[in-house]
Amino acid sequence: MIVLDTHVWYWWACDQQVRLSAGLLETLAVAPRVGVSAVSCFEIALAQRRGRIELPLPLRDWFVEALEGSQVELLPLTPAIAARAVELTDRHRDPFDRIIIATAIELDGKLASLDGAFGEYPELAGRLFA
Repeated sequence: MIVLDTHVWYWWACDQQVRLSAGLLETLAVAPRVGVSAVSCFEIALAQRRGRIELPLPLRDWFVEALEGSQVELLPLTPAIAARAVELTDRHRDPFDRIIIATAIELDGKLASLDGAFGEYPELAGRLFA
């Protein structure tokens, strides 16, 4: 399982792959499972509403295309993920990032992110790539 950070999912789904490394794109192309945390939907919706990103489709249609159209799994926020997010080393306080990190850990997956702060989490050792 590869869990995508929100910005990686957005760039991948919006054909902005030039922002992603060739190695990451190759890995995603052959990965048996790729997913995004449900909180990434909230982050996308909020960023679009605030004008920080533009979507090529209306929001709800974009979600359908970015999930079903690309075979990306929507990963739920479970009690175990919520607990893990709170238990993480206190590196930065963004609750959505903590949930995304916890999702990768709880699912025993890798995390694709370009967020430099993620590398500060010892819990992500061996799980993080960009």
